[in-house]
Amino acid sequence: MNLQLTELYDYDTLRREREATMYVVRADRATIVLGSAQSIEILDAQQVDETPLRRRRGGGGLVLVQPDDLWIDWWIPANDPRWRSDVHASSRMIGQWWADVLKEVVRGDVTVHDGPIQGERAYRLVCFAGRGPGEVFVDGAKAVGVTQWRVREGLLVSTIMHAHPSADVLGYLKEVPEGLAGALEHQVLSSITDVDAEGLTESLRHAGGSWQYRAIHLHD
Repeated sequence: MNLQLTELYDYDTLRREREATMYVVRADRATIVLGSAQSIEILDAQQVDETPLRRRRGGGGLVLVQPDDLWIDWWIPANDPRWRSDVHASSRMIGQWWADVLKEVVRGDVTVHDGPIQGERAYRLVCFAGRGPGEVFVDGAKAVGVTQWRVREGLLVSTIMHAHPSADVLGYLKEVPEGLAGALEHQVLSSITDVDAEGLTESLRHAGGSWQYRAIHLHD
């Protein structure tokens, strides 16, 4: 079985975008998104079957995106005052925007990871199994994953809060490192707040200043 992998965005078009833009991304159905450095060989082709496969540019592990996940990306052109030359500073900035919004509505202690990447290297296969700069935690469990892509024209910071647990992602892997299932325990939208995805999105639209707003729907 030959798996078909396509890029997440039209990145050439994205690089030509001159305005700071907030993208709200929705998948029509469960979709596997691989990190830029990940090989398709980590997936079990029979289990993947007809599940759409996308590749994002930027670091981090794979993510299984579901239709009701809250997935928001920010494009910041290099001439925008919110652009940061420091990779970690960019992630922390946007993680703090998330944290500021969540602190108003969640039940629990909201923190932003301020250090380097942490966690077992084998577990980094999957995004939500570790800690990275700017990622947001509620009561010590990850709530928002963060990854970043940088080019001379600007930077794209991708963020996601899952609506459901991530255990299903393990079924798509050819090999599952021992202990990965436990490392994948994280917060979901309904576990920390009664506010729905639309309400959080509206609050995030005003985070960090003004943004051009675009909705993207991923189709097969």
